[in-house]
Amino acid sequence: MELLQQLTFLERGIIAGLMIGFICPLLGSFLLVRRITVISEALSHITLTGIAAGIFLSQAVTWLAFINPLYTGLIFSLIGSLLVEKLRQIYKHFQELAIPIILSGGIGLGAILISLGQTNYAQWYNYLFGSIVTVTLSDLYFIFGTGIVALFILGGFYKELLSISFDQEFAKTSGISVKRLNFFFAVLIALVISMSMKVVGILLVGAMVTLPVAASIQIAKSFRQVALLAILFGELAMIGGIIASYYFNIATGGMIVVTGIVILLVAILVKKMKMFIQTVKSV
Repeated sequence: MELLQQLTFLERGIIAGLMIGFICPLLGSFLLVRRITVISEALSHITLTGIAAGIFLSQAVTWLAFINPLYTGLIFSLIGSLLVEKLRQIYKHFQELAIPIILSGGIGLGAILISLGQTNYAQWYNYLFGSIVTVTLSDLYFIFGTGIVALFILGGFYKELLSISFDQEFAKTSGISVKRLNFFFAVLIALVISMSMKVVGILLVGAMVTLPVAASIQIAKSFRQVALLAILFGELAMIGGIIASYYFNIATGGMIVVTGIVILLVAILVKKMKMFIQTVKSV
């Protein structure tokens, strides 16, 4: 704890970024298999609603002035993830409807709460697009806490989560409690989204879940390779983006995403080169 208190603002941002760069792509690998990577976009918007609610309550109610918007964002993200799972059960044959419903609701309610609050542009800019210089010690504790819980869920239920991601019906016949695992998975998504927003930004957090995975599937030949390469690409995007944003004084989240896109383009190019070489050899 004392060691964390001695960190500079840049060191706090880098440590937070490394944690996020590890967990987001790992979660994205599971979301890819489930074909619901877009859920990160819906939950990021509902997290924005939670942050707006926290800011509004801290301003409107004197005895709630201590509220940290990150925690209200987490609560709303948890509620949103559980609602997505519930809606997926209601619309069994049209499960994709669950995500735009939550996304639309999050944007609408968030817009109302933002209009009611008295928050300056700079603060909202940091929440929307991320900033390493605004990562406080309490934010770092929050990121570490949620990150450890997320890793515990992934590590403790790895085989089960993998099973229900590939084939839920087979998982049921194997005796796996699919409903319970889906609940834990919903909690996991909410934790990862809420922990990432301070560094990457609410509007861009979905990119850290999808871009490293999109790059890894161009090269990987198994799920394990997809996950490991996604983590590697996620860390490279995070480190490169943070360093560039610091020296060029530009939005952290935006630079991280641009770096991730560059990595994706390189991965696509490498795959095409391999295919070309194989074609030439076959001829």
